[in-house]
Amino acid sequence: MEAYFSGDAVTIYHGDAWKILQGLPAGSVDAVITDPPYSSGGVTLSARQSDPAQKYQKSSTVKQYPPMLGDGKDQRAFTAWAMFWLSECWRAAKDGAPLMVFTDWRQLPAMTDALQGAGWYWLGIVVWNKRAGRPQIGKFRHQCEYILFGSKGRFIPAHRACFPGVFDMPVVAQAKVHLTSKPVPLVRELLALTKPDALVLDPFLGGGTTAVAALETGRRCIGIELSKEYAKIASERCEKAAQE
Repeated sequence: MEAYFSGDAVTIYHGDAWKILQGLPAGSVDAVITDPPYSSGGVTLSARQSDPAQKYQKSSTVKQYPPMLGDGKDQRAFTAWAMFWLSECWRAAKDGAPLMVFTDWRQLPAMTDALQGAGWYWLGIVVWNKRAGRPQIGKFRHQCEYILFGSKGRFIPAHRACFPGVFDMPVVAQAKVHLTSKPVPLVRELLALTKPDALVLDPFLGGGTTAVAALETGRRCIGIELSKEYAKIASERCEKAAQE
């Protein structure tokens, strides 16, 4: 297993997450935090399999991003696929390690099933209020996404601090490098749950947000990304963050 990028604190692999995860040593990472493709954006199969740039982006948006890979699975395929990679993350995690997985309202039931089917304890849901969402006449605005919180066996706290269950943080369009980028400050808040020198695993690194947040908070990161374009972007961001 050859690293695509390797720094003092960050290692990035380019390739299929499930295959690369199988090469990681058992019980080697302190935490798993990731933002996998949702295969969402619609209530029908044809809608889910449409171009992510159409599903997740306003038609008036000028900024374009490299293609998102692996986002067109149907519901059963998505659940089975999630269970496969979550099982490998469970194997790679240390006993008591936390798991934090982003999802949306459509995939929340499927992802909670996959999490538990893979052996993780399900400990709750953290809400991210992103303050934005398409208006829906007569309906509630979908302005939140969710972070599933779990652990490998009994959760072992890294701190005595108590953390909030809701994060109110907007998406800053100018800072995005990926179609579904999460804010670096949000991921820094989530990483506060781990010990200061934790080794964090992100099997869907995207544009590198988890790795950058790890560097900014004195943590280490192993990231995996299927898209070579995004693996390159993530590597460049990590190089820049390491110099700052």
